[in-house]
Amino acid sequence: MNCHERGQALVETLGAAPAVLLLGLVVMQALAVGYSSVLAGTAAEAGALALAGGRDARAGAREALPGWSRARARVHVAGGRVRVTLRPPAPLRAIGTRLEVRGQAEVRPK
Repeated sequence: MNCHERGQALVETLGAAPAVLLLGLVVMQALAVGYSSVLAGTAAEAGALALAGGRDARAGAREALPGWSRARARVHVAGGRVRVTLRPPAPLRAIGTRLEVRGQAEVRPK
């Protein structure tokens, strides 16, 4: 490999770096959305179980969330239904707001 070929390879590598970085960010964001969706569903279920046990559904849902996500969560309780809306981590707040996920669970009276 001569000096010209090495220089060309370096230029091609540097040119591809932004695309690889962008792809990595997109994949990481997709993983964050998926994880947040699982957390929202689990928290909604925990809130519904707390409600069924006669405890505070909002507190039950929030306790089921990891610390970092509690500030990003909204819990709504209506009747026997618990809905948790969670904003996933994102590099920009506007992106996180657009990618909000929801989990819902319901307790039916016997």
